Formats: sequence, C-alpha cells, structure tokens
Amino acid sequence: MKYNKPAITIQQQIDQLKTRGLIIADEPTATTLLQNISYYRLAGYWWPMQADKVNHTFKPNSTFENVIAIYSFDRELRLLLFDVIERIEIGFRTKLIYHLSHELSPWWFEDAANFKNAVEHTETLLAIDRELNQTKEVFIKEHRKKYHTETRRPPAWKTIEVASLGNISKLYGNLLPTVASKDAIAVELGTVNHSFLPSWIQSITQIRNICAHHGRLWNKNLPGTPKLLPKPPNPWIADVPTAKEFPMLYVHLCCMKYLLNTISPGNHFRQRLDALLTKYPNIDANALGMKPDWQNEPLWQA
Repeated sequence: MKYNKPAITIQQQIDQLKTRGLIIADEPTATTLLQNISYYRLAGYWWPMQADKVNHTFKPNSTFENVIAIYSFDRELRLLLFDVIERIEIGFRTKLIYHLSHELSPWWFEDAANFKNAVEHTETLLAIDRELNQTKEVFIKEHRKKYHTETRRPPAWKTIEVASLGNISKLYGNLLPTVASKDAIAVELGTVNHSFLPSWIQSITQIRNICAHHGRLWNKNLPGTPKLLPKPPNPWIADVPTAKEFPMLYVHLCCMKYLLNTISPGNHFRQRLDALLTKYPNIDANALGMKPDWQNEPLWQA
C-alpha cells in the first residue's frame, strides 16, 4: 500500500480537526500556531485525546487550547531539564578528566588497554575525532597549530571537553572495572560503584538528546532503564517506581535530582518543577509517572 495523501492547507488542517471533534474556539490564533508549529508535532499531544485512534475522532470536550497548553508545558519542561542535565554533564565530565588523567595519563581515552571492548572503544574514538574536527573551540585549533607534529589527540582536558555526553558516557561505561577512578567517580556522585552509574548517565543522555532535538517528553515511553541502588547513601525516595513505570519520566527525574544534589547542593530543581506543574494545572502528572506525594520525598527535600 502506497501513501497517497496530499499536503493540505492550514485551513484544511483546522477544518479536519474540527470535523473530528476537536473544539477550536479561536481560529485566527489556531492558524498562527499551526503556521509555526507543525500539525504532526502537535499530533503527539492530542493523540491521548482521541477516542478512536483509527478514525482519529476526539473525546468529548477536547480543545485545541488544551493541546497548546500541554505543548507549552512540555517545552518548558525540556528547558528545565536541559539546564539540570547541563550541570550534571559538566560535573561528570570534570570528574572523568580529573581522576583518569591523574590515575592513568592525560591520554587515557586513547589507550585501548584501559577498556573492555576494543571495537566499541575504536568506534567511540572515531566519533570523538569527528567532534574534534567539527569543533570551533579556539583551544583545540590553537593546540593543533602549536603542536602540529604531535600524533596524539589533544590531552583529556581538551579533547573530553568537546566530546558529547553520549561519547564520554560510552568511554566511562567501557572502562575496565580494575580502573580505580571508575569507582571513585561513582562514589563522588553517590552511586556507590561503577555498576550503577553507567545506566544513569546513559538514560540522562537519551533525555538530553530528546531535549536538544525538541522532542516530546510528556506521555512518552523513554528507552533508558537506570539501574537503581538498593541502599543509596544519600537521601532517596521511599515510594520507588516499579519496573513497569521505568519508561515514564519520574524515575529519570529522581536520578537527575540525586546526582544534582551532589554536584550542585542547594539546587532549586524541586521548586522549579513544582512551579511548572502548578502553572499548568490541567497537566496529567500521571503521564509523567509522578507520585502523589513526590515533593515530600527525602530526595526532593534535600
């Protein structure tokens, strides 16, 4: 079966939504919004409002205004999490550079002897090479100009600074368990040892990529599965999500908050998240997996 639907105008999009039962009280505003936010970007937000997913008919009292409210909430949530993840990323990156450069060498990331999987290590280095070649950072350009006969990449405190979170998380996860810094970094972040932290960083990386590409977080099944600590040394949650709740955002928010409490003590993540949920009272917090009393958990009070 071939797809043969033609492109339709903004007015036709509005008429189609109204025919399917979506209430659009202010058509001029809807026109402006659809001119700047594509129909299929918004579709992810009105999908749960549809009673019939085949014919795309809406449940009674579904409104375009509510679709935009959910979209706006999700946008502000992404901005909040991007800020939180930035602080986690910089803290993790800094510890990686410092500990491993002192324990091993400034070029620890190049040495295949430090890693479990040689193929994965090679692939990660190739990806980092692309980042080094594409970066506009002056310190990389000046390094290569000054040390033009050097066959090695710039040292870790330069190279790892321009590597993506995805690539540095791969480097960390691939380190041999005998590398002492692997545990030292995990201990400093409150995650006890290296068996837990990689899954946290990987899931945070996936969420960061969603935020960076303006993807949807609300009512979305997330791919990452963080491995939770049985007895965290720092304040944690009493009402721990079950395995079936792991695709929802809340457990990932808890992991972010746990790391942030170590990297940035006295942060205002809880207050900012609570304020955002208060600003949009019609948002179904269950679509994020939020627990009823999450604000009062020891983790979120820390």
